[in-house]
Amino acid sequence: MAKVYISDVIDAPLDKVWNFARDFNGHGDWHPIIEKSEIEGGKPSDQVGCVRAFSTSDGGFLRERLIAFSDKDHFFTYEILESPMPIENYVASFRCTQITEGDRTFVEWWAEFDVAPEDEAEIRQRVGRNTFAAGIRAIAERLD
Repeated sequence: MAKVYISDVIDAPLDKVWNFARDFNGHGDWHPIIEKSEIEGGKPSDQVGCVRAFSTSDGGFLRERLIAFSDKDHFFTYEILESPMPIENYVASFRCTQITEGDRTFVEWWAEFDVAPEDEAEIRQRVGRNTFAAGIRAIAERLD
């Protein structure tokens, strides 16, 4: 099983970061590689079980289901249902934690998934750098 873990600090208070990032469908508005995203069936984007379907700037199409969500603990977890990437059993989590000194927020985004050894390096780059790291930086830029 492959693992990817990215963390960073956003120079904004926890409530501000979480209120912005908690929208499971919001990535279509701020993530640089997401072209269009919608929640299937008109469900709320914080309802466990909702599915977001989205397209990426490189022509990909993905569907992901929200499998855990907590405003109290500032995290959500989701799984990929459909993806052009050669992966299986993909589960990812996004979490925000208050940094007590300086009123900043520690943001973590990680995933575990099965991938063939010959594809692992490329997929780890796509998920880690191109998706998670780029997404955290995009949130930070939007909140400046």
